[in-house]
Amino acid sequence: MQQANFLKTGDRIRIVSPAGKVPRQKIEAGVELLQKEGFDIRWGEHVFDSHFQFASTDEQRLKDLQEALDDPDCKAIICSRGGYGAIRLVAQLDFSNFRKHPKWLVGFSDITILHARIQQEGFCSIHGAMPGFYLQEEQPTESFAELVKVLRGQAEAISAPAHNFNREGKGQGLLVGGNLSILYSLLGTSLQANTKGNILFIEDLSEYLYHLDRIMHCLKLTGKLEYLHGLIVGGFTEMKDNDSPFGQTAYEIIQAVVQDYDYPVCFDFPAGHIERNLPLVLGANYTLAVGENEAKLYR
Repeated sequence: MQQANFLKTGDRIRIVSPAGKVPRQKIEAGVELLQKEGFDIRWGEHVFDSHFQFASTDEQRLKDLQEALDDPDCKAIICSRGGYGAIRLVAQLDFSNFRKHPKWLVGFSDITILHARIQQEGFCSIHGAMPGFYLQEEQPTESFAELVKVLRGQAEAISAPAHNFNREGKGQGLLVGGNLSILYSLLGTSLQANTKGNILFIEDLSEYLYHLDRIMHCLKLTGKLEYLHGLIVGGFTEMKDNDSPFGQTAYEIIQAVVQDYDYPVCFDFPAGHIERNLPLVLGANYTLAVGENEAKLYR
């Protein structure tokens, strides 16, 4: 897949809210860090608006996102937050100007929808932290620092410690995936993930364990797990159970569903709805090497 140009000091970044509403105080300090890095920040007109649970109406969110996609001087689009709402816009987006002037799109969670659309266009995008996660105790986070490196073309290999559920091996392919619930919702559509011969990354938040089990078995039934060259399991955070326990943890559910395959599997990878949410270039070619002492993902 094609990549946009990496950023340099002075390049323009647009901030948009294509899904849930976000308070100014949640992200303003994080965006200031981008300015301190020397980037020219432009805010979408409706970033801090509110329409029920959404950041403004569908039409207003679409307008901001389309303007960012069309802007020939914009080098990256960073989403203010996830939440819910990007799926209401995705079919209406026009990528004709984007193809002439490609730019990076950054976000995770609900933004998985937009990543899928950009990959459909044949371009890479960045699954990474959004501005509300750039500061902790008034200090820049590792997630922010690593995102800036990726945007500047200085990406490094990502290592994860050994995990009891890991399956050793080495695989290569395009990195696809994102939020598991969103990937599940796209099955049967033109935006469903192409997993054959590729490395799949999954993460999720606040799902019921029985529903996670359903999702994983559905992926298996549709063949999405069969021909992988690797599986990366990120954070599965704040998972929920019923009064009658399901009987397995999130990781146990995933391990059980993929146990019949032989590709490398890495659990507890530092990406997702977790503090250490390191950036991944979706659509890029990676190698996943899972060894006895650590797992490593590199380009």
